[in-house]
Amino acid sequence: MDPNFDVVRTYLTGLQDRICAAIEAADGQATFAEDAWSRNPEGGGHAGGGRTRVLREGAVFEQAGIGFSDVSGTRLPPSASAARPELAGASWRACGVSLVFHPRNPYLPTTHANVRHFRAERDGQTVASWFGGGFDLTPFYPFDADIVHWHRVAKNLCAPFGPDRYAEHKRWCDEYFFLRHRNETRGVGGLFFDDLHGDFERDFSYLRAVGEGFLDGYLPIVDRRKDTPYGEREREFQQYRRGRYVEFNLVYDRGTLFGLQSGGRTESILMSLPPRVRWEYGYQPEPDSPEARLQDYLVPRDWA
Repeated sequence: MDPNFDVVRTYLTGLQDRICAAIEAADGQATFAEDAWSRNPEGGGHAGGGRTRVLREGAVFEQAGIGFSDVSGTRLPPSASAARPELAGASWRACGVSLVFHPRNPYLPTTHANVRHFRAERDGQTVASWFGGGFDLTPFYPFDADIVHWHRVAKNLCAPFGPDRYAEHKRWCDEYFFLRHRNETRGVGGLFFDDLHGDFERDFSYLRAVGEGFLDGYLPIVDRRKDTPYGEREREFQQYRRGRYVEFNLVYDRGTLFGLQSGGRTESILMSLPPRVRWEYGYQPEPDSPEARLQDYLVPRDWA
């Protein structure tokens, strides 16, 4: 594999460390437990390993999971090979950091971020190499100031990469995190990109900007909302809306499908799911209630 792969890998392990330290400081009570794991290629699964870190029952975060993985294989799973038939017969390697944080307080949004790198070889030659990633925000009781801040961070980090970068990757996020069976977005968006392969140094620089920008976007929201008073009503609504998160991850999310179809480690793949969630048949919020207000935010909007 190209030696640049190891440069990306080193960056990603450091990013995982920095985000863990920042979230532990923000929580002030709980710490991440690490589960180091490895895979072998027996049974058609992929080789490699990773570090899954999970913080549970904290003062701020009910569950926060962040994983690093470095995996490889000799054939792509169906979810990937169908989209990239030119990679048939190529060996591949992928590394990435993925996180989902589920706060306890319903006024503090759930958030997700992912940054990843993929390379494929055939006969000793690189046939594909790209970056992907992004971050998005899923509030239950939205605050305009929080959402504007989130998108301005995203827009500012995109600015050095051209005047169209933010608009393109913001639109991609709105389209990707869309629950077609509900006709609503999963949250209020952010950035999403895949198959970025124009220039390694420039694309890697953008990956780093997204990785570092996540904390710039999310930590100020944590500080604003973590101590907001709430009751059982808000908690029930939060757990109901978490059901949408589960629906998206299990029905549409490419990373989940890739991991499961390639024989990945199930516990690490599904750490994104919330620890407590509920569904309710035919639920309708009371008209003009704070809960009903959320629906107006689940459509693409120009926030920045």
